[in-house]
Amino acid sequence: MSGTTSPLTRAERLDRLPFTRAHGRLLGGSGLGWALDAMDVGLVSFVIAALIAQEQWGVTATEGSWIASIGFVGMALGATLGGLLADRIGRRQVFALTLLVFGLATGAAALSWSLGALLVFRFVIGLGLGAELPVASTLVSEYAPARLRGRVVVALEAFWAVGWTLAALIGYLVVPGSDDGWRWALALGAVPAVYAVVVRWGLPESVRFLELRGRTDEAEAAVRRFESAAGIAAVPSPPPSPAPASRPGDLWTAALRGRTAALWAVWFCINFSYYGAFIWLPALLFDSGLELVRSFEYTLWITLAQLPGYAVAAWLVEAWGRRPTLALFLLGSAVGAGLFATAGTPTTVLLTGMVLSFCNLGAWGALYALTPEVYPTALRATGAGAAAGFGRLASIAAPLCVPFLVDGGGTGLVFATFAVFFVVAAIAALALPELRGRSLDADASRAQTPSALRG
Repeated sequence: MSGTTSPLTRAERLDRLPFTRAHGRLLGGSGLGWALDAMDVGLVSFVIAALIAQEQWGVTATEGSWIASIGFVGMALGATLGGLLADRIGRRQVFALTLLVFGLATGAAALSWSLGALLVFRFVIGLGLGAELPVASTLVSEYAPARLRGRVVVALEAFWAVGWTLAALIGYLVVPGSDDGWRWALALGAVPAVYAVVVRWGLPESVRFLELRGRTDEAEAAVRRFESAAGIAAVPSPPPSPAPASRPGDLWTAALRGRTAALWAVWFCINFSYYGAFIWLPALLFDSGLELVRSFEYTLWITLAQLPGYAVAAWLVEAWGRRPTLALFLLGSAVGAGLFATAGTPTTVLLTGMVLSFCNLGAWGALYALTPEVYPTALRATGAGAAAGFGRLASIAAPLCVPFLVDGGGTGLVFATFAVFFVVAAIAALALPELRGRSLDADASRAQTPSALRG
């Protein structure tokens, strides 16, 4: 292959490469930011449980749900705006900016002097968090070789389990240590502010984005760095096609509305069930009779079950496909939630919680692998951000609904409700396209933006 001289597009040149150290640096750099995001989101559940148990500021269960939901309000706005910005100013720029925003805001939240101040800081944190996730997955998917793309993006999503496990460790070891333990936990979340500098200068910009913006010299240099890492000689590339005009409304035109509706349904349902369950898990375990430290320990073990869930999903998305893998793990999540709803002993609570965690995070991995593939390049980050933003509406509602569901039917009703949402998500997943092993541009003929078609 190194001797070929036939022209290939730069996307085709990236797709032909093996996984190299350059891919590893991109995955590791993006994944570390992803893990720090997860750590911050995960810490909220321990902060809520600690504030309620320690009676700081007189925080009630309902007010605790505000702490979770206000962050998701910020995440909903951040995901939508971040996707739009990433399609206009670049993936790397937005990634670094969002890390800086949420890192500084998390450090400031550790100094909160009242519930109101904490709510304001959590909103700003959410803006950064929400924008970062779809942008990072878009950047990684646009560099990953086609035959490995799903596996690489699931590996990126697996960093979420690393971050959530760090949150569980901090929650278990730091938060119960004193009345100010939650402050020290949040102070550790300020690390992303430092990491943002590394991201800004260490990660490459998307080649597809650079071409759309006419920055072909930069795009060529980026491709050659990856080819050099693989020991493969560069070949000529034809001039890129003119950038198609696009706007957010194109997500809902005839060419794309079916996949947009299905994708939004999956994002909404999985967000409702995941965040409703895991944000409240330490507090629900504490309310069930476990002491605070014990509930944090159970949460840690349940969180660790996420890692093998990602590993299985990473294999299946390439061996079987994104769509069936996503549907299977969503149905498994429904079963796990149903079993958790009927668990009556500490042992069954732990085991069924681990089943739910395993399946739910495997589903997340498959969803992040599939989402960037749904739209053409000009709308990719916008579409991914819009889907994530719509899903965050469910993550806003879920923590607010949990106290009412508990009052209406206890923990059993809470997790039975989550099981129903998982089933709906599995049905919606079957309406999504399947691009396993194909170029990100392979679906362009069927999913061009209407603006491009008009041109």
